[in-house]
Amino acid sequence: MDAVITPNRSLSQRGFVVLICVVTFFNCAAAAVFLAMGATLVPLFLGLDLLAIIAAFLASYAAAKRIERVMVTSREVRVVYETPKSREVIWESPTAFTRVAREIDEDDVVVGVRLALSGRHAHVAAALSPAERADFAHALERAIYDARRGRV
Repeated sequence: MDAVITPNRSLSQRGFVVLICVVTFFNCAAAAVFLAMGATLVPLFLGLDLLAIIAAFLASYAAAKRIERVMVTSREVRVVYETPKSREVIWESPTAFTRVAREIDEDDVVVGVRLALSGRHAHVAAALSPAERADFAHALERAIYDARRGRV
């Protein structure tokens, strides 16, 4: 198994540009009204508001470039976080002793998936929806089972 998990971003780059244009238009219209009333500092705060929105979306797009890779081989289970600039291994364990633990809430919804070994654990697949997390947990258990049996 070599699963790559990427966060979903529902707003495309084109949608981002359209959103910023719309917000800018309404901020300029509001700034004109406030300037006509004599409130000279309000346009400054509207500009800061626009900059905060842009910064939030840029941070969101930067976070979307971080991927989580879960690899299962006959020898080991490895979880790696990758960005365009770095690669960080956050979990390594022998396949034979690694188990998958599901965190389930009172409505029987999978809210978390963990790899566990000798008291250590690592959360995986946090970027997935609860239904996708349940499917991923099942696929991960199956991949570990198959790897233990030498079917990889």
